[in-house]
Amino acid sequence: MARARKPKVDESGRTSVGILLWRKRKGRLEVLLGHPGGPYFAGKDADHWTVLKGEVEPGEDLLAVARREFAEETGHQPPDGPLLELGDIRQKSGKLVLAWAVEGDLDPESAVSNTFEMEWPPRSGRVQEFPEIDRVAWFDLREAGVRIKAAQAPFLDRLERDVTKDPH
Repeated sequence: MARARKPKVDESGRTSVGILLWRKRKGRLEVLLGHPGGPYFAGKDADHWTVLKGEVEPGEDLLAVARREFAEETGHQPPDGPLLELGDIRQKSGKLVLAWAVEGDLDPESAVSNTFEMEWPPRSGRVQEFPEIDRVAWFDLREAGVRIKAAQAPFLDRLERDVTKDPH
């Protein structure tokens, strides 16, 4: 019998921060999630979508980084409305992720992400450019719970709890 592999633990102490955009449509709460770009995520769907987020460098303001990352990954500034603090989670890698939610709207067709370069295919010597987020989409909370990385699902529960406390 094969031994189960332990997940790789990120010993570096890396932290990411992000903004979860939400809206109400037909009485249902919806969230905007991003699908990671690049060849490793092509064709992967359930448990791969994410809060729009990015890594924090030492000394950076967490909320400023969250706003910057949202803009870099959508091409749009996040709304200036009141922020709901969603707390933090720890991903399988060990990376700490903190998130805030803000009410707003964004047309997924208008979203454009920044890009990164990587050698692809591996060991080919060819460097290609890929979007960090290849698409964004709105999901109701049930569907979002299927799509979002499992470790980030508590953000959805916390958002639902906080928004239903203050209906408008």
